[in-house]
Amino acid sequence: MNAKRILLIEDNPEMRENTAEILELADYDVTTAVNGKEGVRLAQTQQPDLIICDIMMPELDGYGVLHMLSKNEQTENIPFIFLTAKAEKNDYRKGMTLGADDYLTKPYDDVELLSAVEVRLKKSERLKVEFSRTAEGLDQFIQEVRSVDALAKLAEDKKVKTFRKKETVYTEGSYPTGIFFLQEGKIKAYKANEFGKEFITDLYKKGDFFGYVDLLQGNPFQDTAVALEESEVAIIPKEDFFALLQSSREVSSKFIRMLSNEIKEREERLLQLAYNSVRKRVAEALVMLANRYQADKAKPFSMAITREDIASLVGTATETVIRTLSDFKEEKLVEMKGSLITVLNYDKLVRMRN
Repeated sequence: MNAKRILLIEDNPEMRENTAEILELADYDVTTAVNGKEGVRLAQTQQPDLIICDIMMPELDGYGVLHMLSKNEQTENIPFIFLTAKAEKNDYRKGMTLGADDYLTKPYDDVELLSAVEVRLKKSERLKVEFSRTAEGLDQFIQEVRSVDALAKLAEDKKVKTFRKKETVYTEGSYPTGIFFLQEGKIKAYKANEFGKEFITDLYKKGDFFGYVDLLQGNPFQDTAVALEESEVAIIPKEDFFALLQSSREVSSKFIRMLSNEIKEREERLLQLAYNSVRKRVAEALVMLANRYQADKAKPFSMAITREDIASLVGTATETVIRTLSDFKEEKLVEMKGSLITVLNYDKLVRMRN
């Protein structure tokens, strides 16, 4: 197993040499920096597994180092331990507020140092695990988070509600009281104009979080969410959600990565609605449904969905969608039985939308 790489940023030569020696004797691969600027450069180029940094340094102090690294996507999640000769509570509070993971007050002994390093590395490894987007994955993720930051019971008491087909999960204009995690089923989110015409803004599948954007912005819901089929939804109260995000830099980054997978897709859809023909937009809607709800694209994809919902995805009249689907059926691209649509030639639909 490769030794864990530690970057030590310390301007005091004696302290730097002694600390590096202790870490190297414990089989860590140690790189040292004599000031904050050099430390930032080494962190960005070497991507260490953990950073130990003095606070009081000339040119760029420890707070500045942490601030700069937290703004860089490549270094924002590296565990960070502060070293300081001061023991005042305001220093401790400032460091932890900025996102430090731990704090050692000089003088410290080798046991304190190695214990802090080992704990932070283990916690970091647990949070690097890619959890499956399932109910079990949600519980596993929250269990790991709880073990990292001793959060109160977040998952055990979460409310799970079953929504019947066409039942509303939340409505546009209401204020969010939590976020939603889809354990089973399919959910659509849509906006309606003054004449009741719907435009589907998103489709959610098993393993998706939704309703979090408006909660984070402090806004009422900008769309309405409705079950496309019987669905099981876990509801996580906003207090627990914010506690989770605020518990550490590692946790918030992990959760945000889990949540933020649809922004680029929404932008691309808006461009397609603006410039593509109806035929291309219907093809895109079918591809989107297959991508969202079918794991194996080599197999025919079938889904019961109304022509009205497809029209809401495409942004056109229902009659136009019906005519286009009839053309696709003649071309052997799809098969239709009532509300059930089966995609027969996924690859051709992908080529058609481009």
